[in-house]
Amino acid sequence: MSHDRLRPVPRFRPFAALRYADTDQLASLIAPPYDVLSDADLDHYLALDEHNVTHVDVPRGGDDRYEVAAATLADWCAGGVLVGDDEPSFTLYRLSFTDETGSPREIVGVLGGLEVVDAGAGGVLPHERTTPKASTDRLDLTRATRANLSPVWGLSLSAGLAELLAEPGELIGEVIEDGVRHRVERVTDPDRIAAIAAAVGADDVLIADGHHRYGISRIYRDEVRAATGRTDTPAEETLTFVSELVADQLSVAAIHRLYDRLYSEFSDTFTLTEMDRPTPQTLAAMQTEGFLVLYTPDRTYRLDPIPGAFHEVRSLDGAWLEHTLGEVPVTYQHGLAETLAAVDEGRAACAVLIRPVSVAEIERTAREGLLMPPKSTFFTPKLKTGFVIRPL
Repeated sequence: MSHDRLRPVPRFRPFAALRYADTDQLASLIAPPYDVLSDADLDHYLALDEHNVTHVDVPRGGDDRYEVAAATLADWCAGGVLVGDDEPSFTLYRLSFTDETGSPREIVGVLGGLEVVDAGAGGVLPHERTTPKASTDRLDLTRATRANLSPVWGLSLSAGLAELLAEPGELIGEVIEDGVRHRVERVTDPDRIAAIAAAVGADDVLIADGHHRYGISRIYRDEVRAATGRTDTPAEETLTFVSELVADQLSVAAIHRLYDRLYSEFSDTFTLTEMDRPTPQTLAAMQTEGFLVLYTPDRTYRLDPIPGAFHEVRSLDGAWLEHTLGEVPVTYQHGLAETLAAVDEGRAACAVLIRPVSVAEIERTAREGLLMPPKSTFFTPKLKTGFVIRPL
């Protein structure tokens, strides 16, 4: 990919963040992103604290729930629950955890305002086709609160960003939950801010998680432009966590496929060999030996691609299944136990276990300007909402 000055590059800016004043109580104030919360999860976080971010980020109630959320946010600001930074800053966000293989890992990224660009304009790229979402929930909430609450996760193709983020900033807070340590640090030094902004702006940013949020930001930006006639408002950027696309800093899990019936077409492109019920060891063998797994209520099959069957198909399990089955109904489930349970409990007729996409394949696809099938990747751990709020 060319690096000449005419190539679009994303703008990445610091901003004066809203943060919780009581940093000692962050564990009861922050929450996972709205789109991974079940009703039971939401009950839990709403009950943790009257100021938990879910009261604003996932409002319950009637048609006025967004206006209530906006009023709640304003009350928190007026009452000192949330305080604004005195100057624009970046926020370093470190996630430390042990991955599925038992190896210690740390991801470091930076929270800032990433430029909202038009679809196809370059600079900020989707990495997979998205499934349509009819709900306008995020757009209505953004309009009412005039704030970015949950960050988009962007992967920078700029080499050296991780090294630039290695040095600690001013500690703001730390939370340990489900074995993951979340640590946030503020950076206000102008030289370091300039260096980070330049590094992110040196190459494309690939949207890893939050395609829908980014798309909503584009609609909101256009509404603000139409209402104000300006192109210099905070709506021109959106809250984004940007980390470098490097293998040792990413934990990519597979999102398995659930189908409403058992398709005979599997045998057109795969050799089916009966095997034992899948275990975590099976997932490891799939990666080393290159097979998929078909799970049904009474049998399990190893799926080995027939030589030549995918000659002109990209070497992605999701693409292989699309090629084999075409546009059949499919739903998505991450987690081995959860996927098997869906079949065991009759919520799906069968499941296909697929392998995680490699970081090298993610980058290659991006560099070639292509899109992966929907739900190709599941990036873990999930970022927390509430460490930083970006006013609009």
